[in-house]
Amino acid sequence: MPNQFGKTRDIENPYAVYRSPYGWEWRILKTYKMAKSEAKDPYARWFVAATSPLMHDGQFEYGDTYKTEITRNAALISGDPEWLEEYAPKV
Repeated sequence: MPNQFGKTRDIENPYAVYRSPYGWEWRILKTYKMAKSEAKDPYARWFVAATSPLMHDGQFEYGDTYKTEITRNAALISGDPEWLEEYAPKV
């Protein structure tokens, strides 16, 4: 089965959006592995558009970020139904 989040999306249509309480925001534009493979890899990366309070006029920078950096420091704000099924915290 191919990675359903492996095709790069536009910043206006990310797979998901994560936000920290300190003003950081990550828009997930692509993952390099399937969720079950990421669980075994502490260095799993996501391609993101990120902004912070330090960015001029709320601009975004593009690049790879470790999945754990995002999930440890931010909350899932929104996502595609498929993303929520894979990554939303299970209650």
